[in-house]
Amino acid sequence: MRKKLMLAPLAVFLCFVFLMTVMFIVTPKSDYSSLEKRYLEDFPEAKLKSVADGSFEKGFEDYLADHFPLRNMWVGINAYANLITGNNGNDGVYKCSDNYLINEPVSADNRVPANLNALIDFKNKIDIPMTVMTAPSTGYIMSDKLPAAHRAYRDDETFNYVKQSLSANDISFVDLRARFKSSASSGNQLYYKTDHHWTTLGAYTAYDQLMKSLSLTPAKKSDFNISSYNDFYGTTYSTSGFWLNKPDTIELWESKNSGGMKVEITEGDESKTYNSLYFKNHLDEDDKYPVFLDGNHALETITNENVKKGKVIVIKDSFSHCLAPFLAENFNTVTLVDLRYYKNSVSELVKSGKYDMAFVIYGIDNFATDTDLVWLS
Repeated sequence: MRKKLMLAPLAVFLCFVFLMTVMFIVTPKSDYSSLEKRYLEDFPEAKLKSVADGSFEKGFEDYLADHFPLRNMWVGINAYANLITGNNGNDGVYKCSDNYLINEPVSADNRVPANLNALIDFKNKIDIPMTVMTAPSTGYIMSDKLPAAHRAYRDDETFNYVKQSLSANDISFVDLRARFKSSASSGNQLYYKTDHHWTTLGAYTAYDQLMKSLSLTPAKKSDFNISSYNDFYGTTYSTSGFWLNKPDTIELWESKNSGGMKVEITEGDESKTYNSLYFKNHLDEDDKYPVFLDGNHALETITNENVKKGKVIVIKDSFSHCLAPFLAENFNTVTLVDLRYYKNSVSELVKSGKYDMAFVIYGIDNFATDTDLVWLS
């Protein structure tokens, strides 16, 4: 009897392995994970070279991990098990109070110095004023929501270094820390609870600060029709495994004078013009954030015929997608360049487009880890 009891765990384990193997074989394989908002790995092609160099083995491991039976359930169990055992944030996302899911801080060993040098070199190639604005990290602004045990957010150190370096090279810097801290402490939700981006209110707050730094008059909140849409789950949720977290609400602030606004989206040699800056078809999809300007594109140009002058070029990440419609309230032309996809010379684009000023707008975490800014030229 004692021997049988000792063998019981092994029998249970073997049965589990057998059951999972059968389920893996017979379960239909999906191409896309709606929870994680990403395409899953395909089965790797077996070639002599890939087998020899180990890439087939790596590809098969990724395929197995993506298509493991009941994968979403196991990911969730792992996330909540880490939470219960005091390893909150073990998978890169903290489960915080008030339903916030917040990314861990980026490493101190980052690309900030290299990216600053790229901006300084770019400024020396263009003969127009340049302003840099970075969004503070969610963890820094919403520090009161973080768990008791967490890694330190280094925004103050990074912002001060960036500000000093840019000032020494005649580049303006818009410091959002104090304004965001004050607004958040007043109860305003400047960041999504399930996504790393700022909310539309956060984008408007940054826009307001940016315009005032340029001695321009920002549009008032009353100049917009605000509509809300529920069930928004962002990228932080998708990587967290905390599947029981409540969703966000996403807001569209549509200008009451939007009749004169258009956006031209360019990919490669093809361009198409749209009469709205909001692509509401995405609100019915798993990923709703592309409702702003249709998401990531190499080059986008917003024109507002209600504003007679002012041309700005914006070097940006996705934080600018919900910010750009506000910029169009003050400028006739707003051109957005995403260096992940735009591979031509931006300095030549500035010269040929006869822009009045340049903005660089990034989330601070993206700015610290971006590998494309070094190609800015």
